[in-house]
Amino acid sequence: MGGPVSAPVRVLIVDDDPLVRGALSMILGGVPDLAVVGEATDGAEVPAAVAAYAPDVVLMDIRMPRVDGLAATEALRATAEPPEVLVLTTFDADEQVLRALRAGASGFLLKDTRPAEIVAAVRRVAAGEATLSPAVTRKLIAHVTGTAPVAGPDPKRERAVRLLDGLSEREREVAVLLGRGRTNAEISTELFMSVATVKAYVSRLLTKLDLNNRVQVALLVQDAGLV
Repeated sequence: MGGPVSAPVRVLIVDDDPLVRGALSMILGGVPDLAVVGEATDGAEVPAAVAAYAPDVVLMDIRMPRVDGLAATEALRATAEPPEVLVLTTFDADEQVLRALRAGASGFLLKDTRPAEIVAAVRRVAAGEATLSPAVTRKLIAHVTGTAPVAGPDPKRERAVRLLDGLSEREREVAVLLGRGRTNAEISTELFMSVATVKAYVSRLLTKLDLNNRVQVALLVQDAGLV
């Protein structure tokens, strides 16, 4: 006899384009360990849809007519025990993506992502992992570093510096490498530690910094001006 069968990951799709909703439903609905439990057409519908369908993961479009996906993500992540959020984007508005990540989204998918990668991303998010590849992380970081510096005191930078000052030397080294878009394997090589140890440090960083994922650590490091 086999072991207990895990319940499928419950997915809510939020997009104002019926073609996009239909395509995502077809992609995810054909996978045994995923289940599309509901759809919403606007961010304004998200609270009721989450209450009704209890999803594990929400695929959230950014641009919607009444309440956009960024506002919906911020509101959702501020609730008790919220589902994970994957933001859907065309990647033509980096500031919006950054805002979504700072709000607690676990990552984002390009709307032209291949079906197999969409499935893998949903699985990773459901397992508590961020979905940004190192290459995409570096692109976001490049965008941040390319913005003009703020004149005078910068509260965001001061907060980031204060938080990172509370880390141990080794934790800080791992955080800086995350800020440079390194993978766990790359950090392992650079700091001469096992991948398992790197994962343990990343988990410790998320706890100490009260963050949701490694992308937020990378953005915090950028805010502090360490990379």
